[in-house]
Amino acid sequence: MLKADLVNQVADRLGGDFLKKDIAQAVDVILETMASALAEGRRVEIRGFGSLSVRERRPRVTKNPRTGKVMEIPARKNLHFTMSKAVKEPLVKK
Repeated sequence: MLKADLVNQVADRLGGDFLKKDIAQAVDVILETMASALAEGRRVEIRGFGSLSVRERRPRVTKNPRTGKVMEIPARKNLHFTMSKAVKEPLVKK
């Protein structure tokens, strides 16, 4: 699903009271707010959907299978998503 698809579905559900550009602006504000909270190291929880958090991966040493050269991979941050039960159940039933 693209952001434009999300905006269209929200517009359809809300009816003709709102302009699509206003809904798109609201979606942008929500996404920007979530991104800034994650950048600050805070957890974002959306009840009934799931939670997003930033986890740090430790630095590690690995070997290139093609060349056999040992490489050091630096520490980095990854985004972690945990599904809520409401999202997980329909996926597991399939």
